[in-house]
Amino acid sequence: MTSCITYNMDRLFEAVAAKGHVCVGLDTSTEYIPPAELKRASSAAAAVLAYNRALIDASLDVTACYKVQIAYYEELGLAGLETYAKTLAYIRERGGLIIADIKRGDIADTASRYAKAHFDGDFEADFVTLSPYMGMDSIEPWLSWAKTKGKGAFVLMRTSNKGMRDFEYQELKTGGRLYDAVGDRLSELAAAHLGSHGYGAFGAVVGADPKSGAEREEAAAIREKRSNLFFLIPGYGAQGGGADDAALLLRNGNGGVVNASRSILRAWSSTGAANSFAEAARNAAVVMRDAIKAALNPGKK
Repeated sequence: MTSCITYNMDRLFEAVAAKGHVCVGLDTSTEYIPPAELKRASSAAAAVLAYNRALIDASLDVTACYKVQIAYYEELGLAGLETYAKTLAYIRERGGLIIADIKRGDIADTASRYAKAHFDGDFEADFVTLSPYMGMDSIEPWLSWAKTKGKGAFVLMRTSNKGMRDFEYQELKTGGRLYDAVGDRLSELAAAHLGSHGYGAFGAVVGADPKSGAEREEAAAIREKRSNLFFLIPGYGAQGGGADDAALLLRNGNGGVVNASRSILRAWSSTGAANSFAEAARNAAVVMRDAIKAALNPGKK
C-alpha cells in the first residue's frame, strides 16, 4: 500500500543517494572536545553546543543525517537539555535530517506523550529510536505521526552490542530467533506504510559488527529478507565494524545509513589536529563515505 504522504524515510533515502551513507553520531561528551575549546566556552553545555555546530557546518554536505544520543545531554542537566534542543534546531535550520536516539519503549498514553515530546516542540526530530520488547503497542502510538507528519522511527532488531545474543538470539518455539520475530512484525508494518522508494515509514536497527563466514551469510540473509525495511546501522568505527560489514546490510546502493560517533567526534585526537577539529571530523566522514562506496562497488576504482 503506497501512501500519498511524503515520509521522512523517503527524504533519508534521497539524502543517501545524494550524499552517501554516513550518519554522524553527535554523542558529544566533553571528553571528546579539544581542551582549548573547553576552556574557551563559558560552560560544558556551551562547549558541546559550539562543538556540535562546528561539526554540522563542516560535514553537512557529506552526511545523510545526524543521530543525537540524548543521554549525553541529559547528564548535563537542564543546560544539557537546552543544548540538545538547540542542536536539533540547528540541524533543522541547516536542512539536515535528525535521528533522536532516545530508545523509548513504553505503551499507551505514556508512549503517546513521548511521541509528542520528540516529534513536536522543543525536542522535535525527524526520526526516533524505539525498543519493541513490550510489544507492538509500544510502537503503534508513534504511527499517527508517520501518517500525519511523515515522521519515522528505527526499531531495535539485531543490534551490535556485546550483549545482543542474551535475548535477540533466543530461539523461539515457533522457529527462528527473537530478532526474526521483531523483523516479521516490522516488515508487516512497513508494508502498510510504504514510501515512494519502497521502504516503510519505520525501519530497523541492525548492527554492523565484524563478520566472517556464517555471520556474513546471516547479515546478507537479513538484508534480503527485510527488503522493505530501511536500516540504521551502528557498530562502525570505534565498535569494530568496517565498510565491508556495513555494505552487507545495504541494498542496491541504498537502504540504510551507517552511524559513526567517536571515530568522527574524536578524529582530531588521532590526527593531532585539535586546532582544526571540524576539518578532521569532515575528513573522517569523507573517508568513511568513500570506504562504504568502495565496498559496495569493489570492481570500481
